[in-house]
Amino acid sequence: MSDIIYTKVDEAPELASASFLPIIQKFAAAAGVSVGTKDISLAGRILSAFPDYLTEAQRQTDDLAELGQLVKTPDANVIKLPNISASVPQLVAAVKELQSQGYALPDYPEAPSTDEEKAVRAKYDGLKGSAVNPVLREGNSDRRAAKAVKSFAQKNPHRMGEWTADSKTRVASMSGGDFFSNEVSATLAKEATAKIVLETADGETVLKDGVTYPAGTVVDATYMSAAALDAFLADEIEKTKAEGTLFSLHMKATMMKVSDPIIFGHAVKAWLAPVFERFGDKLDALGVTGNAGLGTLLEKVKGEPEIVAAIEEITGQRPPMYMVDSDKGITNLHVPSDVIIDASMPALIRAGGKGWGPDGKEADANCVIPDNSYAPVYDETIKFFKENGKLNPATAGTVQNIGLMAQKAEEYGSHPTTFEIAAAGTVKMILDDGTVLHSHNVEVGDIWRSASARKAPIEDWVNLAIDRQKAEGTRAIFWLDADRAHDAELIAYVKPILEAKGVADKFEIMAPREATRASLETITKGEDTIAITGNVLRDYLTDLFPILELATSAKMLSIVKLMNGGGLFETGAGGSAPKHVQQLIEENHLRWDSLGEFCALGESLTFLADVKGNEKARVLGAAVDAATQGILDNGNSPSRKVGEPDNRDSHYWFARYWAEALAAQASDADLAAHFAPIAEALVSNEGKITSEIAAAQGAAADLGGYFHTDDAKTAAVMRPSATLNAIIG
Repeated sequence: MSDIIYTKVDEAPELASASFLPIIQKFAAAAGVSVGTKDISLAGRILSAFPDYLTEAQRQTDDLAELGQLVKTPDANVIKLPNISASVPQLVAAVKELQSQGYALPDYPEAPSTDEEKAVRAKYDGLKGSAVNPVLREGNSDRRAAKAVKSFAQKNPHRMGEWTADSKTRVASMSGGDFFSNEVSATLAKEATAKIVLETADGETVLKDGVTYPAGTVVDATYMSAAALDAFLADEIEKTKAEGTLFSLHMKATMMKVSDPIIFGHAVKAWLAPVFERFGDKLDALGVTGNAGLGTLLEKVKGEPEIVAAIEEITGQRPPMYMVDSDKGITNLHVPSDVIIDASMPALIRAGGKGWGPDGKEADANCVIPDNSYAPVYDETIKFFKENGKLNPATAGTVQNIGLMAQKAEEYGSHPTTFEIAAAGTVKMILDDGTVLHSHNVEVGDIWRSASARKAPIEDWVNLAIDRQKAEGTRAIFWLDADRAHDAELIAYVKPILEAKGVADKFEIMAPREATRASLETITKGEDTIAITGNVLRDYLTDLFPILELATSAKMLSIVKLMNGGGLFETGAGGSAPKHVQQLIEENHLRWDSLGEFCALGESLTFLADVKGNEKARVLGAAVDAATQGILDNGNSPSRKVGEPDNRDSHYWFARYWAEALAAQASDADLAAHFAPIAEALVSNEGKITSEIAAAQGAAADLGGYFHTDDAKTAAVMRPSATLNAIIG
């Protein structure tokens, strides 16, 4: 096994890897450090799931499973780039592309009927949503802005939209009948195995059996009422029209791969309610559900002029919709993966509460977030900026995050224990000793789910928070609501640990709404704070605050301290940036910023030095920090516009600054001597290298695929400087 594993992923970060990884491997080898790869891309995961359909040469090892074992060992040192959290449309598109490349994969069965189709569907469903992160995150999360990144952001503040007190932008959330209001929770006194059953007038159906929990596990259960959801959505559509704002839906319809796609489908049906009422049978026959979005729906009905006309008529009667792409007519309801709340809400807030309407103009918006569990965070943020005006990045402090996520803690509603209810009755969670742990009366179409958090990860999370607060000396807040069932169980863990360690006076416990305002007040004063949160809030806040402070969440240090001693270094929370790929394909310009990769690389090398005693790796890591500072100080990050420096230019400059720092350092004479000629070659050939990279821009780029690119074609696109390639090798 290599000393460091660099993950192969998707879209923009994977294209950037084709340029950056050869540089890493060249430099690391000088310190005796090997850097290997493991494929956790969507295409790679699809291929590894269906070996029986492929030729021997086409078969692929299950690299995700191998990494899942590695992260449970002290030897783990993994740099994890962002991968696609696939929605159904993305999964279907990836399968079609692989089929076109000669891989005889089965189609994704929309409505499986045979045993074979059901087995195929089960395999594909295992690849959807957050299929990667729960496997790799065998530790809790430590996310913060690197000092160099924060300093640069303050010296070079990004543009913020203006907030005014009369902004009509608001957050709408359910006042009852949602996951938040129906939640129950309990901490298990002993190890237990549970089954989840639905009791109806016709008998009992086992929804899930053999769910095992160690002693001390916090186990939740809740449900969302379909009737309450539909009434809420219909009401908000009418309110939006009356208010003269844009209707926008914000959800996690990729990560929460069972519950949120269903809720998304309810929103599509609510928007087109008269159409579904009039043409319900026809739409059923066409396989239209709404869950895959308006885009798929419109494609399926394009041969039905009467339905198309009815859709156009209803759309004309609705309020204007928040647009993903006004020019292309892509609405907020077109594709589930386009409305990811942790990206869409911070972008809207940063823009002064404005979204793009179908007329191509900015307007205030009604931000519809059905479940009220974490909607108050965004609601309070909007209220704060209405009262106080926009944040000033030049003077703002920072919000760090310690997130509970190890061993699938609070796993976004835990996909294997989330169900759409087929018949009215009672859902019960029954332990092996006969105890009914949780019970809910449900109706047809309701969404019931259970999640859990184990004792060891919770205790590790609290101790990690104590360590970070001691290191930072700043305000530290546990974002926990004493009036919420799950949070109350966590508080029962948190308080005794803080008291036993003698640090209870260093921490505060606040509900998310109050913690949001306290954190905004703190950073507005130029001070720092640590947000200590559960899994979902970890994800939301490590986009929200970085986007406000830094303009992006891709530049965060994202360290997972694995519970068995290893390290997982994530390259930021910036997603996989499909729009970046589109620009590259059209204009051969990649605007992806690899700053997250630079930060993760430095941390990984330093960790390797600590664990393996490799002092050369420590020197390499320190030089990475110097190179990162050089990129920022000298403005070598990628531009958004074709014809200007892009991702490939930034990698040249990073390699140059890295080599110069290594040649100049006095800690290791051998490394200094090794890198001196490399640094000289990179400096003396600056004009030639940058001109070769610039010459590649402008024309369309052929990658040989989108989800499954051709390695040689991608290398040709991403390594266009023969001079740089000769120096790096």
